[in-house]
Amino acid sequence: MGSTSDKIKGVANEAIGNAKQGIGKAVGSDRMEADGKAQEIKGEAQKAVGDAKAAVKGAANKTADAINKKL
Repeated sequence: MGSTSDKIKGVANEAIGNAKQGIGKAVGSDRMEADGKAQEIKGEAQKAVGDAKAAVKGAANKTADAINKKL
């Protein structure tokens, strides 16, 4: 998966997780609240992976550009 798709899936999971938490609170379902929190955390992790991939790709591109300029 690319960094952008990781970020998009992360945001989606966070949003769904937040919605589940809200619904769980509204209907008094501790399980749904917990599931929502878990999905929100999963989304945060996915976004972090996407950010890390983008940072690595950016660093690799800068290194390649610097090498090519010296040639």
